Amino acid sequence: MHIPDGYLSPQTYVPLYGVSAFFWAISLKKLRRVLSEKEIPYLAMAGAFSFLIQMFNIPIPGGTTGHAVGGAITAILLGPWAAVIAISTVLIIQAIVFGDGGITAIGANCFNMAIVIPFVSYWIFRALIGRHQVAGKNRLEAKVQDGSKRVYIAAFVSGYVGLTAGAILTAIEFGIQPLIARAPDGRPLYAPYPLKIAIPAMAIEHMLLFSIVEGAITAAILRYFIKHEPSLVWWRK
Repeated sequence: MHIPDGYLSPQTYVPLYGVSAFFWAISLKKLRRVLSEKEIPYLAMAGAFSFLIQMFNIPIPGGTTGHAVGGAITAILLGPWAAVIAISTVLIIQAIVFGDGGITAIGANCFNMAIVIPFVSYWIFRALIGRHQVAGKNRLEAKVQDGSKRVYIAAFVSGYVGLTAGAILTAIEFGIQPLIARAPDGRPLYAPYPLKIAIPAMAIEHMLLFSIVEGAITAAILRYFIKHEPSLVWWRK
C-alpha cells in the first residue's frame, strides 16, 4: 500500500501533505494533554509493531504492495490521535531510511494509513459495540467475562473495514492521476492505471487477504489486553 515516488502528481501529494500536517499538529497537542507516562512505552511498542507487520510487503497488481498496518488495534488501545503519531513515524522512517514509500508520497501514505485507517476503524468499533457498553465500564467487563464475542467481532470488523478503506482510497489516488496529469499527447505523466483498474486491483486483494489479517490481528491483540491490561484500552475510558 506504500505509494512510491513518481506515482502521484503534485496536485495530489501537496494537498495530502497539508492534510497530514494538520492532523500531526492536532495529534501532538492532544497527546500532550491525555497521554499518561504509563502509556508512552505502549505508544513506542505500537509503532514498533506496526513497523514489523508492514515489513511483510507482498507485491500486488496495480503497481503497489499489500500488507497489514496495525492502525485499528493502535486506535482501539491508545486512541486514534495516538495512532496518527505512531504510524506516521513508522511511515516516515520507512520512506527516508528504507526507501519503502516515496518521499513525495509521505503525506499521502500517512493520510491513507495513519489517519484514515485508525479513525475509520475506531469509529466503526465504537458503533458496533454500542453506546450503552461504552458508557458502562462494569457492564462491559461483565459481558467480556461472560464470554461475549461481540467486542472481538467488532474488533475484527473494524480492522477489516479500516484497512479496506485505506486501500480503496489509495487506489482512488492512483486512478485519478490519468485524469489530472497528462502530457500534450495524452500520455499519463504519473500512475497510468485508471480507476477501473486501480480500484479492483487494490480492493480485491485487500478484501480477500490483507484486511482479514488486519482484522484477526486486531481481535487477537485486543483480547490479550482486555485479559491482562484492561486499563490501557482507550474506548473503556
